[in-house]
Amino acid sequence: MPIKIPNNLPAHETLSDEGIMVLTEDAAIRQDIRPMRIALLNLMPDKVKTETQMARLVGATPLQVEMTLVRMTNHQTKNTSQEHMLAFYRPWEEIQNEKFDGLIITGAPVELYDFEEVTYWDEMTRILDWSQKNVHTTMSICWGAQAAIHHFHGVPKYTLAQKSFGVFRHRNRNPTSPYLRGFSDNFSIPVSRWTEVIRKDLPKDQGLEVLMESDEAGLCLVSDPARRYLYMFNHIEYDSSTLGEEYWRDRGSENPVQMPANYFPNDDANATPVNRWRSQAHLFFGNWINEMYQSTPFDLDAIGTDKSK
Repeated sequence: MPIKIPNNLPAHETLSDEGIMVLTEDAAIRQDIRPMRIALLNLMPDKVKTETQMARLVGATPLQVEMTLVRMTNHQTKNTSQEHMLAFYRPWEEIQNEKFDGLIITGAPVELYDFEEVTYWDEMTRILDWSQKNVHTTMSICWGAQAAIHHFHGVPKYTLAQKSFGVFRHRNRNPTSPYLRGFSDNFSIPVSRWTEVIRKDLPKDQGLEVLMESDEAGLCLVSDPARRYLYMFNHIEYDSSTLGEEYWRDRGSENPVQMPANYFPNDDANATPVNRWRSQAHLFFGNWINEMYQSTPFDLDAIGTDKSK
């Protein structure tokens, strides 16, 4: 089945050109099935690029998925046009009385701030609490994952002396996990962050399970079954070119970055990178959506109630 996104969203044409099935809103209405409702709280600067990356992975499932784009209610983005935001995004306060099968919270360029210094931190904490009653299962990425595990479990983040930046080998810590079904024992994932969460800070008595980890980059994926939550600290969703674009963007910034490790062939920044994580990204998102589909109630109103257990 295809993904259902607004007809005029830039991702629509991009995904169609890539051969991914994209369903028009009119066609979706005619299908006599309940689509999976997944909300994307997009905090990344380049909203269009991120929504396309996410839609590409969510749309590779055999299920029909309806993706709702969500923004912080009062935060004004500087890198995406207001026309685009008004046309395609709904403020969280507008959707807070609705139920969703899944929620994805992206990273954000605020990781060097303390959590409480982020201008939308209060609303973020309300969204995290709301997810426990209105969303069947949630995945947070990079800063979004650090924010969520800090809010729910008090886990701190630490600033790195040098940005963790590149494509690093990761270990499969639990091959029997439904989220790692079909994964190899080790695999490559892009990493791009100035901060980290450390394994020793994870509470031992709250059921957290490390699923992916790197000798070089540390924690990658932690499962929180009691909260139906996945904390993904790295960028498995990135395009082939994303790390390179970040490198060229930040070379002359206040915090210049080193060349991303294990990314450019022969460390030649003008060479075309080879994508070594695409299959893992599709597999991971497919596993997440499959688990969501297997356990979510057919009646959306039952999400977050005793009937959903």
